[in-house]
Amino acid sequence: MQPAIHISGLTKSYADVEALRGIDLTIASGAFFGLLGPNGAGKTTTINILAGLCKITSGSISVFGKDLLGDYRACRRLIGLVPQEFNFDIFAKLKQILVFQGGYFGMSPADCRKRADELLEEFDLLDKQDAPMRHLSGGMKRRAIICRALMHRPKVLILDEPTAGVDVDLRRSLWLYLQRLNKEGTTILLTTHYIEEAEALCNEIAIINEGNIVTVDTTRNLVARLRRETITITAAATVDNSALDKLEGMEVTVNDHSPEFTVSFERSKLPYQTALERIMAAGITIENIKPLGNKLEQVFVDLTRNGNK
Repeated sequence: MQPAIHISGLTKSYADVEALRGIDLTIASGAFFGLLGPNGAGKTTTINILAGLCKITSGSISVFGKDLLGDYRACRRLIGLVPQEFNFDIFAKLKQILVFQGGYFGMSPADCRKRADELLEEFDLLDKQDAPMRHLSGGMKRRAIICRALMHRPKVLILDEPTAGVDVDLRRSLWLYLQRLNKEGTTILLTTHYIEEAEALCNEIAIINEGNIVTVDTTRNLVARLRRETITITAAATVDNSALDKLEGMEVTVNDHSPEFTVSFERSKLPYQTALERIMAAGITIENIKPLGNKLEQVFVDLTRNGNK
C-alpha cells in the first residue's frame, strides 16, 4: 500500500533562515502520526508546504503516490487542514463558510448543504449555523474550523495545534472524535505542544528540531527510551533517614513530616523493578506510586536538547 505522505530531502529557506534542512519522512496510510518539536523547529513550515501554502526550496513530496508539485489539485483534494490560527471571515455565517468550502472542492450545492448539516450535528453546532463567526466562543470556533477541514472528506487530516486554548472537556471530546475518524481510515497528522495529547492519540511520532528530524519511532518505543525515571512514593508511615540512606543509586527528595518522598534514577543503571525492590528492602512499605511528569515529555526534552544519542 502506498504511504499517505512521503517526504524526501525537503528543504525550505527564507532570506536568512533555513527552516527545513533536508527532512525525510514517511507516514503510512491510516496512521495517527505526531510531529513534535519546540517553537521554530519547522513543524508549521512542513504543514504549510503539504497544504500548498508555502513553496518548496528543494526536495519532493507525494500524497498517496501523487506528486505535490506536479499534481497539486489532486493532492489538495486529499488533504484537509486545521490551522493553528482562526482564518475565516468573522462576519460570515458558520454554515455559509462550510458550504463555500465544499464548493471550493467541487461539491454540488446540495451535497455541500447535506455535508455541512452532518458535521454541524456531529460537532453540536446546528443551533449556531446562522450565527456570524464573531459571535461564537473560542471552543465553537475550534470545532467549526475542524468541520471546515472535513467538508470534502479528505483522506489525510492535518491538525496544527487543534486543541490550543480549549477547555479539558472539549479537548477530550475532540480526542474521541479524532480517534474514531482514524479508525474509519482517515490518516491524521498532528502537531501539538500538549505532549500528553500525542501520547494518548499517536501510534507513531517524529521529533523535529532546528529543521531536522531528530528521530521517528512508535510512541511506545519513544517512551521506552526514557533515560531518567522520577517517581513519588507514598509510604505507610513517615520514613526515617536511616531507611532512605539505604536507597543506593537514587536521588531522594523528602517532604518534611510526610510519608511521601520522591526518588529519581537512571534507568540504564537501575531498572524500575530493582528500584522498587530496594525501597521495600529498606523496610519501607509502599502504599502508592505516582510517576512524576509525562514520560514522553521527558524523552522529547532529552532528544531536542542532546540529539538522538
